[in-house]
Amino acid sequence: MARAAGGGAALAEEAKRLAAWAAVDTHVRNNQILGIGSGSTVVHAVQRLAARSKKEDLRIICIPTSFQARQLILQNGLTLSDLEQHPELDVAIDGADEVDSDLNLIKGGGGCLTQEKIIAGYAKHLVVIADYRKKSNSLGEQWKKGIPIEVIPMAYVPVAQALSKKFGGVAELRMAISKAGPVVTDNGNFLLDWKFDKVHKWNEVNMAIKMIPGVVETGLFIGMAERVYFGMEDGSVSTREKPVQ
Repeated sequence: MARAAGGGAALAEEAKRLAAWAAVDTHVRNNQILGIGSGSTVVHAVQRLAARSKKEDLRIICIPTSFQARQLILQNGLTLSDLEQHPELDVAIDGADEVDSDLNLIKGGGGCLTQEKIIAGYAKHLVVIADYRKKSNSLGEQWKKGIPIEVIPMAYVPVAQALSKKFGGVAELRMAISKAGPVVTDNGNFLLDWKFDKVHKWNEVNMAIKMIPGVVETGLFIGMAERVYFGMEDGSVSTREKPVQ
């Protein structure tokens, strides 16, 4: 059993690399401002960026979505900047916890959703990279941990109650694994994971959640992704395009 599990992990890691390389090779050109997402799949994208930059002498500037992304950029010798100096980005490359058939995303499993959404919102194009486990028809099919919602610490109890009352399901405070107490985001806030119990009109629900006092941002990325690259089990890369309205 251990060998099978390890094989599955290796397969998923290779799928992440394939998706990341495909996205970087398709969308990154010289003289671009890039948003660099967070998470395990983005590690492969940054490594590919670094290799291409060295080989092709690319002049690219990278804007991070998290402390992790910032460290990745620096460790790989890429040029680090911020939104104060570069408020408009050409492309943002980021991962996702789940992608549905309309390219709606659940993000924030790693806790970086607010800064990720800021970077995505100021990029001309948001390109998502993921492995085959993140591909679904409807949100909640694959990702069972709920929709992450960043909240001001003093408000986590009333926000959790409001979510259940308005939309059903249950919202739980995310607890840390290697420290006592809750997970704290890069912004000093808490995270609720809202485990919904029915299919919603996600655009409407996303807007309604954001109006709850104490909510900073949601992990619902609605209508933001332009293209998703999925690394598949068979070694291929499949893409999903934003539906034509």
